[in-house]
Amino acid sequence: MTPISTAAFYDRATYDMGTLRSRAEYLQSQISTGNRLTSSADDPVAAARLRELERANLLTTADTANAQSAASDLILADDALTNLSTVVTRIHELAIQASNGTLNDSQRASIGQEIGALQGNLVSLVNSRDTAGHALFGGDAAGSAYTLDAAGNASYAGTTASDSVALGGGLSVVRSLTGPEFLNFTSGGSASDLLATVKQLAADLQGGASDPAAAARGALDKLTAAQDAISTGQTIIGARLSWIDTTTSIRDNLAGQRSETEAHIGGTDLATTIAQLQQITTVLQASQASFVKLAGLTLFDVIR
Repeated sequence: MTPISTAAFYDRATYDMGTLRSRAEYLQSQISTGNRLTSSADDPVAAARLRELERANLLTTADTANAQSAASDLILADDALTNLSTVVTRIHELAIQASNGTLNDSQRASIGQEIGALQGNLVSLVNSRDTAGHALFGGDAAGSAYTLDAAGNASYAGTTASDSVALGGGLSVVRSLTGPEFLNFTSGGSASDLLATVKQLAADLQGGASDPAAAARGALDKLTAAQDAISTGQTIIGARLSWIDTTTSIRDNLAGQRSETEAHIGGTDLATTIAQLQQITTVLQASQASFVKLAGLTLFDVIR
């Protein structure tokens, strides 16, 4: 039998109990935090998988912000189109009044003045700004979507298309419409746009046409076509908002699946971990009790 020195005995006991204490503290940490891994060294493969899931979560956060921003812009666009439709409806009513043969030129001129003021409202609406302060209906243009020349004629100053916003998973949505997409229309086989039609009607009723009543009647079909174009634009906006809702649901479902995977890979199995902690605690307490008892023995105790 090999004798064991007092120093070696104490060192060995201290090491063993320290190991047990460290293991108990590790298990206690798992229980309190709910995380099975405290460092990559605990399980390198699981840690790598958790990092992948975390990166996916960060991308989802960005995609969610993009979706919210796009939805806000689309809601602004829908509100603007609703207001445009209201103004055009009023202009249509005024054109019907002006087409009445019982009105005199002065009365039609007064109607023309109101239509001219409403045309200014239309220009303001199509130059609405998005949540970032950019032209809502100007595509990627930095300035206003429509500009006016010295004569008050409106012309489109934006780009040909609105930019797309990434929603994650290769999905995207166009954040708005360009002005021509809902202001341009075809009536009677001829292409026209709402702003030019309304400006011309206002001028015709204020003496610009030899027969202002006929000019008013001629504008009615164009105004109806313009309303249809605006309605189509609203339908497109509504479809894009629905698409954002759909992609949001997909993103939420994927986030839920990732959360379950994270819990499975890196989460603590409480029942098993608590049982292990109880076992380690029991062994540690027994080791401490044995150490105290053995440390108190002397050679005389053995001789007796």
